[in-house]
Amino acid sequence: MDLINCPDCGEIFVKNKFRDICEKCWKAEQAAYDTVSKYMRKRENRAATMLQVVEATGVPEELILKFIKTGKLQVTNFPNLGYPCDKCGTIIREGRLCGSCAGEIKADLKIVEHEEQRKKELAKRTATFFTHRD
Repeated sequence: MDLINCPDCGEIFVKNKFRDICEKCWKAEQAAYDTVSKYMRKRENRAATMLQVVEATGVPEELILKFIKTGKLQVTNFPNLGYPCDKCGTIIREGRLCGSCAGEIKADLKIVEHEEQRKKELAKRTATFFTHRD
């Protein structure tokens, strides 16, 4: 049993694997989700941008992003919603990184792999063997 402070309100609660916030904040978060979900279900609101959703519902952008990242709100149904890339902040619709950042990381990994391979080959070529003579 882990007692922790709620990151939202600071109240002490028993942490479990399903909730990272206290009961009171969880209920408030559920009410906010219901508000956003109800707004987005209306046909005329499906093309709303993040700013429009925030203004119309009063729910903070950070909380809407949490709904998207946890899968409660599916961006596939809403063409103008997205969330920031974990590295650069560019708005994306899937994964954790934008294409550019993912490409940079892949290129960096190839460089590291190439360097590791070069080190192994160099170690094989420069191995020195000593023999004992009497």
